[in-house]
Formats: sequence, C-alpha cells, structure tokens
Amino acid sequence: MKPLRQFDLNLLLLLEALLTECHVSRAAERMFLSQSAMSHALNRLRQQLDDPLLVRSGNGLKPTPRAIAMLPEIRQAIRMIEHSLSPPAPFDPSRSDRCFTIASTDFFEALTLPVLMQNLQTSAPGIRIQIEVIRKDGNLKQLENREIDLIAGLDTKQPVDPLLISRPWHSEPLACLIAQGNTQIEQQLSLATYCQLNHVVFSDLAGVPSDQIDQWLAEQQLQRTFIARTVNYMAGARIVAATDAIMTLPREMALLFAEMLPVRLISPPAGIPGIEMVTLHHPLYSNDPGLQWLLALLHP
Repeated sequence: MKPLRQFDLNLLLLLEALLTECHVSRAAERMFLSQSAMSHALNRLRQQLDDPLLVRSGNGLKPTPRAIAMLPEIRQAIRMIEHSLSPPAPFDPSRSDRCFTIASTDFFEALTLPVLMQNLQTSAPGIRIQIEVIRKDGNLKQLENREIDLIAGLDTKQPVDPLLISRPWHSEPLACLIAQGNTQIEQQLSLATYCQLNHVVFSDLAGVPSDQIDQWLAEQQLQRTFIARTVNYMAGARIVAATDAIMTLPREMALLFAEMLPVRLISPPAGIPGIEMVTLHHPLYSNDPGLQWLLALLHP
C-alpha cells in the first residue's frame, strides 16, 4: 500500500466520476474538464494505483474488480470530506438544550440576566444559563477550554488578556447611594464633600480594585477614604444602609437597591466618569453559531 502522501488527492473526485460513468467523455463533462484532461487524469490514476481501473470491452469501458471494490469507499470518503468542510449547522435556539456558562459581574447578573431569562422562556425554553465569577486571570483558560462561553459586564478599565475578543456592551452613568435616614448629605455632592465622606468601594474582577474613580480623583490631586471594599454590589448597598458611608455604582444598580433597601440616590460630583462595560470571548469560538446567537442577544 502506497502512503497517502504519495497519492494526488486532487484526483479523488475525478476517479469517482470515471468509475461512476465508465465513460471518459461523460466524466469529463460532469467535472467540467476537457476529454483530453480527463484522459490524462485516468492515465495518472492507473500509474498511481497500479491498476487499469477501466478496461475496454464490447460495451465500452468496464471497471476492474479493484475499481468496483474501491468505488463505495471512495464515495464514502468524499462524503466525509464534504461534511467536514461544510459550514456548521445553523443554531436553532427554539430546539436547543444547550447550557451557556457566562462569567459576569453583579450588574449583568442583577439587571440583564432576569430580562434575558424572561425572553428565553418563550423563544428558547430549552436554553440554560449558568453564571460563574470573573477571575483575576480574566478566565482565559476557562474560555479556551470552553468551561465558560463568555464574560459579560466587565469594566473596560480592567486589565484582560489581549488575546480575548472584546466588544463594547453597555455604558452606564454613576450614582451615589446613601442610607435613607442620612439627611446630612445634600442631593448634589460637591467634589470636596465627596472626598470627605466615608466610602464603600467596589472591587471588580475577583478582588482587583476598580480604580477608575480613584484615578480620576488622583488627576485632580484628591483621594477618598473607604471603610469597606467589596466584590458584591448588594453587600456594599447593605453596608451603606447600615452606616453613614456612601457607595458609587452604576445608576441602574443604585435604582434597584433603592427599591429593595432603605437607601436613596444622590448625584455624584460633576465630571465623575461613567462606566463602560464589554463582553469578552475567545477567538477560537468566534464562529460557533450558538455563541454568535448569544452575542447577538446581548449586542442588539
């Protein structure tokens, strides 16, 4: 048996046509070649396979026993190659029972996930969503190994591996949260007052400080003092409700906590930057139809 590398695989389709048609002209027409080109291909096949393949008889060309034995396997090989080269089947969310794992922030889990699940109940009832925490390494290995499909809601200021594909997802202004009974603070904070107050500071990316606000303050040669640092907005809001501290967070999150806890919103100092959030996925799976569908839901 000759090694596969010694066989010209470009001839495989021509061989199937010749053995199916048992006629050089018809095989040439089927493969959009000239008769001379097909005759040349037949001669090359005879040399490479060391078999005449097609032999003249009273009724034209007849396949040799080896050719007859080869034909079903050649057809199967061609079908397998065609299948492997075909684009993946379209993703049908209405019939899928796939479980998507998303590493996300509190913002995504508290505000986006409930709406997403409500929509999926009618349009894709078999789809399941599992939430994981965002790690300090940006979940690179988990994304690469398909342990998670997507990161959602991460602040653009957070360092992540440049290998990952980042897409802008959501922009949100910031608000300050204080206890409902705290009447010592005005509705609109001045920058000086803001720096004098005690703060509950949120840390993103599994404990890495979200220092966008502190960087903004440092540019103005100012700083704030914190009494607690948390990786969970809800925990921070509950601390605010029980103390005289304030917390600066995305406005939609602050509004949610104002409905649930004895806290209220006040306006942050003028000029304080908002938050820009992204989704991240691994380039290995950019063409995954299921992931494309999920990203389309999050990036309408």
